[in-house]
Amino acid sequence: MPASAPHRVVTLVHAPQSTFELACAAEVFGIERRGLATRYGFGVCAERPGPVPTRAGYDMVVTDGLDALDRADTVIIPGWQPTEETPSPAVLRALRRAHGRGARMLSICSGAFALAHAGLLDGRRATTHWALADQLAERFPAVRVDPDVLYVDHGDVATSAGSGAGVDLCLHVVRADQGAAYAAHVARNMVMPPHREGGQLQYAAPAHPTQVDGSLAPLLAWASEHLDEPIGIEDLAAHVGISGRTLARRFTDQLGVSPGQWLLSQRIGAARELLESTDLPLDAVARRAGLSSATNLRRRFLRALGTTPGGYRRAFHAAPRELPQS
Repeated sequence: MPASAPHRVVTLVHAPQSTFELACAAEVFGIERRGLATRYGFGVCAERPGPVPTRAGYDMVVTDGLDALDRADTVIIPGWQPTEETPSPAVLRALRRAHGRGARMLSICSGAFALAHAGLLDGRRATTHWALADQLAERFPAVRVDPDVLYVDHGDVATSAGSGAGVDLCLHVVRADQGAAYAAHVARNMVMPPHREGGQLQYAAPAHPTQVDGSLAPLLAWASEHLDEPIGIEDLAAHVGISGRTLARRFTDQLGVSPGQWLLSQRIGAARELLESTDLPLDAVARRAGLSSATNLRRRFLRALGTTPGGYRRAFHAAPRELPQS
């Protein structure tokens, strides 16, 4: 993407603004990182420019008004508190106008309420913080609220669960825009996992006190280094000396997904990075990622990403895909 025309990301803040939820977006899209091309421009706007109170007890000064949304390629609403407050007609018009001309709309945590007020979630599946899910569903019966997942992405509109899940959604968007390698670089810089699937549970029960030593981290590290081998659930269980049933329970408790789902996600991720960074034939990519064959690779890619390995390589190999500008 030409450095002179970065993809414009604009966040709409509202008092009292959550500083953490705003920081989720700013850290992913607004930081220049050494050794990584800058492909996003980041800005903040408010309905009324000037001091905006935050939930942290201080004011921040915002210089741009709602007209900034007219220049945005992606609009982010990093929370909307209090959730009982209906956005003004001016805000609703600005959100609908941005979406109508093709801007991508994202919400973090309670920001889903603003999108719902604008009618952008009607008839769609959406999520928010689990503690707010019942309220969102009651106030907006046309929205299919899923209280369990980290985020829901429809392409033009996406919603995330509470706070930290906003980072997951933002990294997911970068991954879709720029490819797995670019997103992984951003995540490593943030000391964050490079990718969590949106369908993972928002809240996983803490380990029982007698299971504190049962962290999956060593097993996950081992499995990640052996993705090219035909390891399955029983192999994972045998590696740590427990039953398959116990392993499945620990995955659900600690990660919110099954061992099979986690393995498949890691293998697809490995295949994506190989398609981006090498010219290996599809059969070789499939074998290195543990997906056995080009046919299986194509099937898994279509199901998970909605595209073929060849299409993904054309989009992300050697140069990033240019994003549409408004």
